[in-house]
Amino acid sequence: MQDEIILETRALTKEFKGFVAVSKVDLKVRRGTIHALIGPNGAGKTTCFNLLTKFLTPTSGQILFEGQDITAETPAHIARRGVIRSFQISSVFPHLTVLENVRVALQRKLGTSFFFWRSEHSLDALNEQALALLREVDLEPYAALTAVELSYGRKRALEIATTLAMAPKLMLLDEPTQGMGIEDVDRIRALIKKVAADRTVLMVEHNMSVVSSIADTITVLQRGATLAEGPYEEVSRNPAVVEAYMGSTEAELQGAHG
Repeated sequence: MQDEIILETRALTKEFKGFVAVSKVDLKVRRGTIHALIGPNGAGKTTCFNLLTKFLTPTSGQILFEGQDITAETPAHIARRGVIRSFQISSVFPHLTVLENVRVALQRKLGTSFFFWRSEHSLDALNEQALALLREVDLEPYAALTAVELSYGRKRALEIATTLAMAPKLMLLDEPTQGMGIEDVDRIRALIKKVAADRTVLMVEHNMSVVSSIADTITVLQRGATLAEGPYEEVSRNPAVVEAYMGSTEAELQGAHG
């Protein structure tokens, strides 16, 4: 059914001075699922994300969100619709507390972020909501710490909490486990699974063990075009995908469940 599709692209294309970075990509993200976008370096994954959030303007093609054509909309309009992106580089405020970081995100959602003349105590009403979000990402015990004191993995968890504060209908996660040790990867993997229980997630991710264990659908890009799409078991056995990942990642593709 069409209303199951929360995000759709039709022949989405982006050219840079004759170089085709994204070529006629047809993407369908089902509501309530985790959809992973994977591919070798230079496959066009981040460009695709930038097109979806309108950080880049498509050369041609369409983007539809909840059945509405949003191709010509600004990044702010798209965010107001509930398409919220968490960035590859941690984007929390390092010298605010963990609680304050989430509170700032809640203010953005309320449209009160520029009311600097208000008493700080007027924001206390947001504390309960902020603590509930921290509870959801297992950070409530760290609420009073400044963000700079958190481990890298917990900083990423805080970033997911600030993304959740924006009440996303669709969360775009850009390399959520990049640069993490095994313990942090496992924590973030479990966290994404948890927050996706009643939300839709589209993620770019290199870590095949993460993708294989939590993604419902995987789209493989190569040279900007869709190479394969389907559940992990199907995609990982596709000869074209295995060939695209020749080398160490081939072993990852075959052995990610091991």
